[in-house]
Amino acid sequence: MVKRAGKRARAQEMEETLCCCEYLDRKGQRSHLAACLCECDDLDECCERWITCKSLPPGILERVTETFTDRFRFPWIRGAVKIDISLLPPIILLPFFLHIAALHFLLALITLISLPILVLWYYYLTHRKKGQTLFFLSLGLFSLGYMYYVFLQEVVPRGHVEYSQVALLTCGLILMLVALHRAKKDPGYLFSQMSSDKALLQGNNLFNKNGLGNSNGLCRVPASDVAVHSNTESYSRTLEAETGKGAKDWCLKCQLVRPARAGHCRICGRCVKRLDHHCVWINNCVGEQNHQAFVLALFLFLLTSIYGISLTLDTICRGKNTLTALFYCPGVYGEYSSALTFTCVWYCAIVTSGMSYILLLQLLNISYNMTEREARIALRENIGRKLLWGMMVDTGQYNRGFLYNWIQFFTLRSSDLQQTVENVV
Repeated sequence: MVKRAGKRARAQEMEETLCCCEYLDRKGQRSHLAACLCECDDLDECCERWITCKSLPPGILERVTETFTDRFRFPWIRGAVKIDISLLPPIILLPFFLHIAALHFLLALITLISLPILVLWYYYLTHRKKGQTLFFLSLGLFSLGYMYYVFLQEVVPRGHVEYSQVALLTCGLILMLVALHRAKKDPGYLFSQMSSDKALLQGNNLFNKNGLGNSNGLCRVPASDVAVHSNTESYSRTLEAETGKGAKDWCLKCQLVRPARAGHCRICGRCVKRLDHHCVWINNCVGEQNHQAFVLALFLFLLTSIYGISLTLDTICRGKNTLTALFYCPGVYGEYSSALTFTCVWYCAIVTSGMSYILLLQLLNISYNMTEREARIALRENIGRKLLWGMMVDTGQYNRGFLYNWIQFFTLRSSDLQQTVENVV
């Protein structure tokens, strides 16, 4: 404990004396941004083997990637800040591909087909590795910002869009971002007995340092992590003996008792109350606490996107309705500005179609009082009755009718306190 405290104190002293271009690497050593390519033996070995056409040893590419991500930083006050590399590809590649697609109709066709395929490939790649990534959140937010920029830069100056329409579109975008911010918050994480005891131990130690408490106070704290672990294991055995459902309700990874409909997210590594799914577009779980905000963000996005698409097509394809102009707009590739705008419209239409499918599944699940996680389990175990060509599965376990199901959804957060009291009793 003394050695750890000493290391933390030295690390804090080093962090306080860092300049804007210095940082502490993953080994705890002081480094500089100018030395980003220095002392990288794995990278040198990779280059040497590549030149000599030799095979790479196992694990060397992973080590090079870890070193590069650790050294990729931005100068900041009191030390360089680490930047997630997954944020950069959408910011760099999306404008590049859209501008290339605006050069010709065939290029636009190839690009608009390739982009969804690349996004789906990256999704399955990260989903298989069970890792978190900011790629999809960065792609979504940057797409919104860039589409709004193209709208203000290319569509509004043509004079066919009124300022009231621009203000309405801007309000819809702001409301959607507010709902998205709410959906990014705590989805309803469950805390284990072990973590709560550790937090209590830290708080009691803090009180003792400040002279506000002592070891004989009302709060009894385990003396070590071993005691906490033994208490947790004894608690799990007691639960299994008393209820006979320890294997079902006890999460071995989080070391806690899960209430009904809660689940463990393998990507976040946490248990969530009424877990629906892990959404890569917000890089967060969707659970009891943020499910309403998630559905609201999807709904506002669809309204804003459809309204922006209709305003844009009405400007660059005069005299045609929205659906006809989306598929037939003659002469749009005669001018680069119109071609870029039309390409962005099709990009928005593809994204809107994907989000419409997600919203449709959410509305169906809510109508039958099902979560996405429960629907996947029902499909895998072939239980319940399939509806709408397999898009929806109704097990009937929580279904209490259309109206009652929606009332329960709208009162999710308000019923959380009541459920907590019932569990305590």
